[in-house]
Amino acid sequence: MFGGVAVVPSNSPHLRKSGSRPVFSDLGELGNSVEEVALSSIEANELKNASTPMSGAVIMPSPVFLWRFKVLLFFIWGFSCCKIGWDSVMRMSVDLRDLFLYEAFLYYNPLLLVTMMVWLWGINLWVFAQAGVNYAKIFDLDQNHLTYREIWKCATWMTIIVPTSMTAYLYLYSHGEVSLAASQPVLLYTAIAMVLIFPFDIFYLSSRYYLLRTLWRIVLPLQAITFSDFFLADILTSMVKVFSDLERSVCRMVHRQVATIAWFEADSVCGSHSVAIPSVLVLPYLFRFLQCIRQYKDNGEKTTLLNALKYSTAVPVIFLSALKYHVFPDRWTTIYRPLWLLSSVLNSLYSFYWDVTRDWDLSCFTRIFKFNRPHICSYLLYGRKWVYFWVIGSNLILRCTWTYKLSAHLRHNYLTVFTIAALEILRRFQWVFFRVENEWNKMNSKSNIQLSMSEATTEEDKLLNSNNHNV
Repeated sequence: MFGGVAVVPSNSPHLRKSGSRPVFSDLGELGNSVEEVALSSIEANELKNASTPMSGAVIMPSPVFLWRFKVLLFFIWGFSCCKIGWDSVMRMSVDLRDLFLYEAFLYYNPLLLVTMMVWLWGINLWVFAQAGVNYAKIFDLDQNHLTYREIWKCATWMTIIVPTSMTAYLYLYSHGEVSLAASQPVLLYTAIAMVLIFPFDIFYLSSRYYLLRTLWRIVLPLQAITFSDFFLADILTSMVKVFSDLERSVCRMVHRQVATIAWFEADSVCGSHSVAIPSVLVLPYLFRFLQCIRQYKDNGEKTTLLNALKYSTAVPVIFLSALKYHVFPDRWTTIYRPLWLLSSVLNSLYSFYWDVTRDWDLSCFTRIFKFNRPHICSYLLYGRKWVYFWVIGSNLILRCTWTYKLSAHLRHNYLTVFTIAALEILRRFQWVFFRVENEWNKMNSKSNIQLSMSEATTEEDKLLNSNNHNV
């Protein structure tokens, strides 16, 4: 009436769908006539729109279709990498092919083993989540900790990036592009280091900081040792193959020996005679040894000294093996090799004994595979005796074969060493289930004891109050 903007009431027919029940307003006859005209125009527009195709609508594919499409792309990528890698290796001459593969394995097998460990750690977390194990409390994680889905996402990207870089290295080297081939592992190692230390809040900053902080506490055990500290340190002892090859790879990158055979010389700084190799192999055991000494200083338990003795038995295995490159062959055969075999047997049996009697609790059937919901894994594993026979038997065998990798003089059998290193990671994967369950049982028993003590104190207070009241 005054030239202003008309306000549409909440019960206006403009808001109703076509074909629905009409809504009447109290604006009078004029309002009714205006509403009828507007209503007729809206219905005409709706009929017009209904007769035309919905060209602007977006049809989203189903999640199942997207998942199958990603799996298809993954298999196509995997087949392409295998085909290109195989053709590249076959282009090399027979004389250089073995050295070529040895060097390629050296640069990329540490990252492949780490990728395998990340995949298996995701499976560990998935089982913990299904069994209702509060692993966040056990490892003292914050609320932003990574779940098994995010761990698997990281493992998927690692599975794509590492073999792609390896395929590019094989292809470029076999086609004569040596400088470009040499840049592939350098770029990959640099990118991984940058992602780990990236200070901005992307790529799971809190989890990366937690990992780096725990590693720092392992290297310098100047504070009280937590469960996450020695748990990760134990895992690092299963990855000495990774650290040894990382040291040799970085050494060749620094001295510009990538995609060359200069490193194969005995007097090379990155060769087989380097003292850095046994030094790096012994570091995880040294860190774990110092943690045990720190624990004995804090709590005075003598079992921590026995645990420290277990890790010290790995030192003779490593350095006696390295002596092969620094003594005469007859002295190695008659003196040092028997000592190496004896120390290997002692280390394997001692470690096996500690796993079964200390790290694990096999006094009752494990509850770690008792899922909250019915699942085939829980049906196959929970309460089954064969699980215990398998775990104990495989742990003994793999403890003995793992000594093979601690021996520097056997490292040139790279396929055998890679297989044994992968089997050791699988052994550590099954070790995680029983070790975490043991800690979970200890935490539950402590909480039950504290709860019973608090209840007893409450009952005692009630009795005292009642006696005072009676007096």
